[in-house]
Amino acid sequence: MNALDLLIEQHDEVDELIEMMEKAEGEKKASLFREMADKLAAHASMEEKLFYPSVKAKQTEEVLLESTEEHLAIKRVLADLLELDPDDEQFDAKLSVMKEEIEHHARDEEEGVLFPKVRKLMSKDELEGLGNEMLAMFEELLLEEPRMNVPNETAEAAPI
Repeated sequence: MNALDLLIEQHDEVDELIEMMEKAEGEKKASLFREMADKLAAHASMEEKLFYPSVKAKQTEEVLLESTEEHLAIKRVLADLLELDPDDEQFDAKLSVMKEEIEHHARDEEEGVLFPKVRKLMSKDELEGLGNEMLAMFEELLLEEPRMNVPNETAEAAPI
């Protein structure tokens, strides 16, 4: 699987889960939140440990530094959400903030700025190989409730 296609697919899935959460209540909302939080945490971890280092170059360095800072901001809101009951009135407000941060990070920064640069830097075969590695890492991370690691990842941005 192409690395960029995988990331876009995951961005779409997180957006869909957030939209579903905004309409849900009670245990359904809590269940959707756990799923979204795990997928978001695994996605960020996979990007920081595998994708970003693989695409780091002079042309991408600035956007990658900004991306890790955006991940940090998103993780901080996610850590707050993990402390709240999904029926708490603050939950929806924080979810809205996180949705906006994710939208900017995923669509504007990554898909709009980073991905076009990566397409110029890497061949189709390289992107396919990287995508397969990323998918394997993502699936492995999902087995471990990765959302539970997020509160320990909010002190500083991940190194790349």
